[in-house]
Amino acid sequence: MSEEIVKIKGSKSGLQLSFAKGAAFAEIRKDIEEKLNSGNGFFLRGTLVLIPRDVFSEEERAELRRMFHEAGLICRTIREEERPPAPAAKQPKHQAEPLAQEPGPVQEMVVVNHTIRGGQEIRTQSSVMICGNVNPGAQIIAGGSIDIRGTCRGMVHAGAFGDNTAFIIADHLMPTQIRISNLIARSPDHMEKTDRAERASIKEGRIVIEPIER
Repeated sequence: MSEEIVKIKGSKSGLQLSFAKGAAFAEIRKDIEEKLNSGNGFFLRGTLVLIPRDVFSEEERAELRRMFHEAGLICRTIREEERPPAPAAKQPKHQAEPLAQEPGPVQEMVVVNHTIRGGQEIRTQSSVMICGNVNPGAQIIAGGSIDIRGTCRGMVHAGAFGDNTAFIIADHLMPTQIRISNLIARSPDHMEKTDRAERASIKEGRIVIEPIER
């Protein structure tokens, strides 16, 4: 099948999943498993994943919920008419508000659908997805991981409460300062441009930045 089986679109509520027309459940399940196991960090722990309710049987929905739960994600089903509306052009709030909590130990991630300008700060105990750029002078401080769907030129701190497994991903990662847990690093003065996203994580006691496939 040439068409991508599982398509993922970020929204203010979380990640909206859609599927290739005519795809069998076995193909969908396999494609989701591959995405979960790819290690590219698309699915941050605590992410809210939305799947259309009317596409699957009750048993298939239960299987998908189990898969996402084992990966530390929150899965909800929605009807077609319940899909989240397109985000507004502007977000008046400078501070991100955490989403309502799902029962259980997993905390939902914060999704921000706009660029974070200089002087603005996002601070949360959960993971963060920024659908926009992080400009110089902006700060992102997260207890979990950080995923930036744009260029990061501000200060980013993942695992701010001691999580050494947290990581930072951006389409282009060139922050003024980068922190993971208690480690601090700066991006090099001259970085080779790449079309691939970049990931910063702790390896062997230091912060390492490497290209990844989204």
